[in-house]
Amino acid sequence: MVSTAKLLRERYPQRVTRWRLRRRTLAFGRRPLLMGIVNVTPDSFSDGGKFFDLPAAIDHGLQLAEHGAEILDVGGESTRPYSDRVATDEELRRVIPVIEALAKQSELPISIDTSKAIVAEAAVAAGAEIINDVTGLTGDPQMTEVARTVGAGVCAMHMQGTPQTMQDNPRYDSVVQDISEYLAGRRDALLVAGIDAARICLDPGIGFGKTHQQSLKLMAHCGSFHQLGCPLLVGHSRKGFLAKLLGDKQADRTAATVGGALALASQGVQVIRVHDVRPVREALLAFEAVGGIDGTELLLAE
Repeated sequence: MVSTAKLLRERYPQRVTRWRLRRRTLAFGRRPLLMGIVNVTPDSFSDGGKFFDLPAAIDHGLQLAEHGAEILDVGGESTRPYSDRVATDEELRRVIPVIEALAKQSELPISIDTSKAIVAEAAVAAGAEIINDVTGLTGDPQMTEVARTVGAGVCAMHMQGTPQTMQDNPRYDSVVQDISEYLAGRRDALLVAGIDAARICLDPGIGFGKTHQQSLKLMAHCGSFHQLGCPLLVGHSRKGFLAKLLGDKQADRTAATVGGALALASQGVQVIRVHDVRPVREALLAFEAVGGIDGTELLLAE
């Protein structure tokens, strides 16, 4: 039987196996790394308010680490459709104490989910090693320079419009090609700005300015983005397109999230951002143990 690692190399020869952060380099094997979500917000679409106070947010981050997360992503501003912007001072108040505490109590790399340069800079000073920006580092004119100066790993995401407008009427000529071209442009802009290629990760932005069908198509073709020569991060966890797929807006989306994670793993996606780390990790472990992509040619079909 051909090994999973060999199949990934053969199908995706440009798949990257390293991502350099501020103080360490992540190595990617056959199984995706899991980025656990720590929303320090009252209004995020899935778990808004659950971890809004400091002790709850810290405990949640540590629990995600216990459940098998390899990265913790801390955010203080919801980016759900039609969400309101948060003032810089308030975002700092929400996230910096959480990052400081998690950096002291956990060895995991910490990511700051923000589009504000001031917040990103303060978060890195507090212990974060990744800047995860839903605007692709375009929402704040100072963000790229901050990222370059602090030497953080960066994740540039695609979003059509803003959280306030992105779901009004998203349109593409070809959703996969259009987003690939956008991400290539952001990669090149970051390189020109002086950010090392080894520090750049790309995210197609599932659910950010996409219809349900467009999100499904992107999920099915994530492997094509390996040609961009950067690690891929995908965040499909609990999103609305899964509820649409299930035909029930009120349905628990954990199982659907797990199913999506297996499809992403079969395409060699390096990082998956999830709320429910434990079930996704356990499913990926079983998936790998019984052959992984060795037996999933249908999932790999374009």
